[in-house]
Amino acid sequence: MAQKRRKFSPEFRDEAVKMVVVESRPIAEVAREIQVNEGTLGTWVSRYRQEHAGEEPPLNISERARLRELERENRELRMKTEFLGKSGGLLRPGIPVTEKYEFIDGEADNFPVQQMCTWAGVSTSGFYHWRSRPLSATAKRRAELRAVILQVFSDSQETYGYRRVHAVLQRMNVQAGAELVRALMRELGLVPCQPRPWRATTIADDAAPATPDLLARDFTADAPGRKLVSDITYVHTWAGFLYLATVIDCHTKAVVGWAMADHMKTSLISDALDMAARNIDLAEGCIFHSDRGSQYTSRELRCKLRSLGLRASVGRTGVCWDNAMAESFFGALKNELVHRTTFPTRAHAHRAIVRYIEMFYNRKRLHSGLGYKTPAEVHAEYEELQAAA
Repeated sequence: MAQKRRKFSPEFRDEAVKMVVVESRPIAEVAREIQVNEGTLGTWVSRYRQEHAGEEPPLNISERARLRELERENRELRMKTEFLGKSGGLLRPGIPVTEKYEFIDGEADNFPVQQMCTWAGVSTSGFYHWRSRPLSATAKRRAELRAVILQVFSDSQETYGYRRVHAVLQRMNVQAGAELVRALMRELGLVPCQPRPWRATTIADDAAPATPDLLARDFTADAPGRKLVSDITYVHTWAGFLYLATVIDCHTKAVVGWAMADHMKTSLISDALDMAARNIDLAEGCIFHSDRGSQYTSRELRCKLRSLGLRASVGRTGVCWDNAMAESFFGALKNELVHRTTFPTRAHAHRAIVRYIEMFYNRKRLHSGLGYKTPAEVHAEYEELQAAA
């Protein structure tokens, strides 16, 4: 049976193109990072450039030379930033030089050795002398594992603890016990970002019609488009709050719909619902669960749900467990992105959140509740089963 073509949302395609066009990155590099066929990404970029041809005047020779120089400097800066990010604290003062050598050796295929030695503050000749010395089998194995673990931790945006890192190693067919992974992460000083306490922010409308809780904390579904959960949160920027509404599918745990604005009106939720309806097939009678916030109990949203054939369901006010799946996503978003980033403008926050959802959370992040699979993998497995039935 022919392999089914992967589907990509318009938001995913737009962000992928921006990574090439706006950031001046090679198509091959971006394709590897987001796990898309190089030819497919090239087609998206070509289409974008054709559609936007003539929007800017052509550059003269000196401007092109300056642009190439800036692009080179930008690539070197990105390379250095990536290298330092992968180091996981190994370059701090007081770290044994042999551990720095081990890290540099593990990254020799990814970065120039001389530059790595400069960034790490070690001698290039000293590194080559160290590498020429024979290692014991155990030391060599641990050095190899350290390099792989550092790569996995970096690829997770420094969010994975030892259990998820161990799960990734298993997927890579790298043999290592969970406790060994834990010990090596401790040696490397790799500590994932830590969650902050949950705070209730729901403002209920006591005059709204009574709506039952149809989920009763059962956030499982046997197929996509049967149960959805939704919530609103806010992100602080220097320009003011950016509000984010999400719609999450209970079967895949994917964020299938989202919308952002400088307000938290009901229209924000409607926009997220429209995206969800475009991205997945919603079953007739699909449950749409939320908290008891005034936006979710409004007449406007009830009409929207009826037009989509959805059934409203709400939990209790201020009880986070009644909407635990939506709260879990916001916890991950804020722990893994928002609390680690300063956003000067709403536009900066908007783009970072889009990239987190579309490039990382839905397609790369392993979920323990999915057996350490990604939402995209779970959705693909469901479609394969349906095609084979």
